[in-house]
Formats: sequence, C-alpha cells, structure tokens
Amino acid sequence: MRARHARAAQALDVRVEPGGEFWGWAGRTLGAPARTAAGQRAWLRLVFSPEDKASGKLWDGALDAQHVFGDLGGRRLALLAVHDAVDDTTAYRAELSARVDQPVLSDDPVLQRDLQLPDSWWEDLAGTLEKVAAVETDRVAVRQQYMDRAIPEFVGIPVPAVTRWTAAHADLHWANLTAPLRILDWEGWGRAPEGFDAATLYAYSLLHENVATRVRDAFPVLGSPAGLAAEATMCAQLLQTVPRGDNPTLEDQLRNWSEELRHR
Repeated sequence: MRARHARAAQALDVRVEPGGEFWGWAGRTLGAPARTAAGQRAWLRLVFSPEDKASGKLWDGALDAQHVFGDLGGRRLALLAVHDAVDDTTAYRAELSARVDQPVLSDDPVLQRDLQLPDSWWEDLAGTLEKVAAVETDRVAVRQQYMDRAIPEFVGIPVPAVTRWTAAHADLHWANLTAPLRILDWEGWGRAPEGFDAATLYAYSLLHENVATRVRDAFPVLGSPAGLAAEATMCAQLLQTVPRGDNPTLEDQLRNWSEELRHR
C-alpha cells in the first residue's frame, strides 16, 4: 500500500511529507500530508478495492461530493485531483484534497472527552447541514429495506414512517469534524431520513451528557415526530455493531436510547 501511495504521489506530482501517515479502517485507505508542485498544502488519500467492485457509492463518494457541493462555503475540503490505477485485479484510487489546518475534534468517532464549542460553531454546523439537505441526489446512504429489518430487531419498535428523505453526510461523528468547522470524509453521503446527520452526531456524543444535550438543542428535529425514523435507524445501526465487538462503550447508552424511543 505504501508503494502504491508513493506511485500515486508521483503521478499527481506531489511530495509526501513524512510523519503524518494515517491508516483507515481495516487498512483499506492510507492518507498522508503532501505538497503540490506549487507548494499548496494537500492531503493524499489512497483507497483500494477489487477491480470488479471499484464503482458505486463509496468508491465515487468524494468525487460526487466535489461535483455537487464544491467546498461547501469553506466547510468541506476541496478535491483537487484524482488518479486511478489497476494492478492485476486490484483497483486503486488516489484522491488529492486540500489539507485541513486544524486537528479533528476527537481521535475516535465516539467522543471521549468533554467539548466546549462556541455557539457560532453549532450555528455553522446547522447551517451547513441545511445546505447539504437541500441538495437533490439519487445517491442512497440509508435504505428503507435496512430500516424495515433492523429497527424492529435492534430497537424493538415498528418502523417509523419517513416524513422526508434528504441528502446527508451520513458519517457525521467527532473524528470527522474540526473547529473552526470543517466536515471531513464524504465517502458515504447520500439520501437518508430527515435528521440523520443530527442523530448520528447525537449517538456518538452519548458518553458526555452535556454535549449530547447540546446536539439536541442545535437540532430540534431530534425528539420530534419528523426525526423519529432517523433516530431509530442510527440507534439500530450502532446496536447492531455491539455484538461484533464495536462501540462497546456505547452499549448502555444505546440501550437507554432505544428504551426512550420505544416510549415516544
């Protein structure tokens, strides 16, 4: 993977800077800071997939987001270039993006420490997500078929009706956010029940009650009839991961949330 990353850097005429290597989930991606020939600070991310699966929502997510959103008023890092290569039966995609200057707010998607963010940050986040939700897209982040199966199984309630489907980032956790606000990793964006991004951020805030409460304050859709489908879907998604050994620290809070949803 490192050798392929170096080849991608050469193909895109960028110099990788040492010391900032970052591996994604299960080693599927490798990212590192870089500089373009003109000296621009950038980030070079390489992802791989079997050649016959190198298409679709996740593969084209960043490219689709660039076409639809651009830099989203400075809240999204612009995609500068893409380079594709195939080695035997494996496809590689290199994505060169502008580099964020601020660290992410958490090294883990689940918030592990208290955060004190100004009101302006929350207002920026809410306004940016409104812009995202206003976009028309045929990309799908959450499928009705999944909701029909997972919500009764993991939350224990009938599937709530979706009053409105909107575009969503669909992976809005604390390791994808910075202050000042930048929203990272647009790989999986697409249509989801209204309020899904807010429900996602709430779920990953559950270890810190004051932050979870602040999420609810910022997004009134949470707790409303319109947001029930999104909350139940997110709760089911994370409860489903617990038996696999993922998100164990959230289990009690997720079960409390599911109990609340059952009585809403």
